[in-house]
Amino acid sequence: MTGAHVIADGTEALETARRLAAEFAEDAAARDAERRLPRAELDRLSTAGLLAITVPAEHGGADVDAVTLAEVMRLLAAADPNIAQIPQSHFVYVNVIRARGTAEQRAFFYRELLSGKRFGNAQSEAGTKHVQDYRTRLTRQHDGFRLDGTKHYSTGALFAHWIPVLARGDDEQLHVAYVEAGTPGLTVIDDWDGMGQRTTASGTVRLDGVHVPADRVLPHHLTFTGPQLHGAVAQLLHAAIDAGIADGALTDAVEFVRTRSRPYFESGFDRASDDPLLVQRFGELSIELRAANALLADAARAVDAARADLTDRSAGAASIAVAAAKAYADRAALAITNALFEVSGTRSSLDPLNLHRHWRNARTHTLHDPVRWKVQHIGRYVLNDTLPPRHGLL
Repeated sequence: MTGAHVIADGTEALETARRLAAEFAEDAAARDAERRLPRAELDRLSTAGLLAITVPAEHGGADVDAVTLAEVMRLLAAADPNIAQIPQSHFVYVNVIRARGTAEQRAFFYRELLSGKRFGNAQSEAGTKHVQDYRTRLTRQHDGFRLDGTKHYSTGALFAHWIPVLARGDDEQLHVAYVEAGTPGLTVIDDWDGMGQRTTASGTVRLDGVHVPADRVLPHHLTFTGPQLHGAVAQLLHAAIDAGIADGALTDAVEFVRTRSRPYFESGFDRASDDPLLVQRFGELSIELRAANALLADAARAVDAARADLTDRSAGAASIAVAAAKAYADRAALAITNALFEVSGTRSSLDPLNLHRHWRNARTHTLHDPVRWKVQHIGRYVLNDTLPPRHGLL
């Protein structure tokens, strides 16, 4: 990847996101129906510079705030949430370098990012006790480390130039090893077969004796020894994807009712869009979407405020704000993608239209990190002033 544009600031980042989102929306339904992986679209993200917008200013990046980053992700997700989900982990692991990288590691990886390189992820594992029970091993060798294990739900790995891998070291602590694509012993398998988010290629990564140089390993466990925003930023981006899915579904519902729906015979109107019952329902759905977007923006502002003055209290407040945004966006995405068929009628269920991709995408993506636990932490915070725990899922 060469010749990537360097975005100057948040304004340019948003303009670029809007332009690319408009392009990506045109073929989103066809990509989903054909399971056509968005390699070309991801290359467009890279060359346009959109994946380097969180690189710090002192290293030549735009260093956008959380408000801008969340809106960039929301815009992309409204067009095609598959494309938006792929860089979610990319931005998360850029943050790991910012938080735990040495000066030399930061300089190296920021150059990579500004040239258009992409990070994937190899984090989750199947068959373990719980989501944070990692069995992948990082064993020290005289010239670096050896990496062994199998990862699942590895969104972005198939398209990545670097794959960050979560693994336990000899000290049983959690580390991130940044493995370059093509490294011997690394295998990325396109075996994702979920009903939704079909083109994220969230498949399997196998690591068989992969050699990792010592300067490509970061001590991720130290992230959680003090106030941190790692989890808040990660979950903020997931909330943005859910809000974007809701937006895309409502946009398609509006277009369908305006141009293709017939009025119900009892309404007495010539156009479905004049039916007062449909007008009422669209008003309700619009409120749901506005509330989801407002909570997303509020959460992003809380993250920015905490970043400016990071304490246990500010970090906790940011995590709670993000949890509220994620819980509500989850509900809004499912409600609006389901209501699309209610307001559009029988013809909207025809398979060639592929409008059901919105619900499939929402149902699949909202399975990330159960919101019932987020609501629990919100309740404890409100009722007993209990700060949320420090981990990467809140």
